[in-house]
Amino acid sequence: MNQPGWRRNASASQASPEILEVLRGLAVSLLSDNMARVSGTTGLMPYHKARPMAGTAVTVRTRPGDNLAIHRGFDFCRPGDVLVIDGGGDVTQALMGEIMATYAESLGVQGLVIDGAIRDVGALSAHDFPVYARGATHRGPYKNGPGEVNVPVSVGGMVVHPGDIVVGDEDGVLAIAPGDVSAVIEGAKRQAGKEAAALRSIAEGRFDRAWIEAQEKKMMGA
Repeated sequence: MNQPGWRRNASASQASPEILEVLRGLAVSLLSDNMARVSGTTGLMPYHKARPMAGTAVTVRTRPGDNLAIHRGFDFCRPGDVLVIDGGGDVTQALMGEIMATYAESLGVQGLVIDGAIRDVGALSAHDFPVYARGATHRGPYKNGPGEVNVPVSVGGMVVHPGDIVVGDEDGVLAIAPGDVSAVIEGAKRQAGKEAAALRSIAEGRFDRAWIEAQEKKMMGA
């Protein structure tokens, strides 16, 4: 189906389970620092117990307050995917709740990233299946469309392409292009080592703060 507003495109190639496992062990903040801090979501909150998320993006762009395209998007999801939903940031109607989230988990989906509202927050927050959303409301969705599957979307100010690797933790969500993931992982691992060394130096009373004065002079043009 290629009619504008109703496009349905095949899902992209998936990241390997080994890559996803490595990413789950790295803080999103470290990954972000190694992408020049220019990507990542803002305004989306986790509505689940703490659990790291990593998977391949299957994307949905839907009319605000309508979840017909999301239901169709489930047909494109495979174990190891993250379903990324561009609902235009609207929070007046919930795009999904406990039933749809439970169904997504049963498919092997690794998490949901929703630029829109959800409901059944009490039930979702009692589980560790990752659900990120902009807000919550009891008001349910319509099912009229339109909406598109596997097209570029924007969620929380971040552009996500089908096949991007989507990672999330308590700090937020980040999308990494497959071609960049190896370099980002290596940089994040190096930084993790440096941060561990800094924490040890604090514990041992030898934390170096000498750089502050030099930085102030540089910023003042001194």
